[in-house]
Amino acid sequence: MQLRKALESELPQIWNIIQYAIEQRRKDGSKQWQDGYPNPTSIQNDYDKGYAYVMEEEGVLFAYGAVIFDIEPAYEEIEGKWLTNGPYLVVHRVAAAPEAKGKGIGTQFFKALEDLSLNKGVYSIKVDTNFDNAPMLRILKKLGYTYCGEVYFRGSARKAFEKVLLPKSE
Repeated sequence: MQLRKALESELPQIWNIIQYAIEQRRKDGSKQWQDGYPNPTSIQNDYDKGYAYVMEEEGVLFAYGAVIFDIEPAYEEIEGKWLTNGPYLVVHRVAAAPEAKGKGIGTQFFKALEDLSLNKGVYSIKVDTNFDNAPMLRILKKLGYTYCGEVYFRGSARKAFEKVLLPKSE
């Protein structure tokens, strides 16, 4: 399983993964992603900015996420307190394909992000999710993310988490 930047030719497959995730959120009774976001324009923008990443194995896409090594404006005002104030990786729009169900792909995706972040010398990952996104909340708990408070996106509160990474010892 490999984490890598998405190819433009994969955008239709990525959109299918996102649509599957939107439907899963709806079936779970979640309000997240039930208002026309994300949409194909969101994914195209991720690609255009170099944020679009996929987990793939032998050409099969198992997960997608927007991986951003830049300041997230919504994270500048948190109701709570981040663990760190330095550079960080932020991940948005994480979604897993139907083929990934029950295979721990979300966990693998986040572990691969930790490696990517460390390789770039960035020792913090910040992420947010809806209060009712149980699968994401389970992944974040399992991987040791710390709840830091709430941030707001498009008028809605999101639970904000951070994980401080330790540099790899030589």
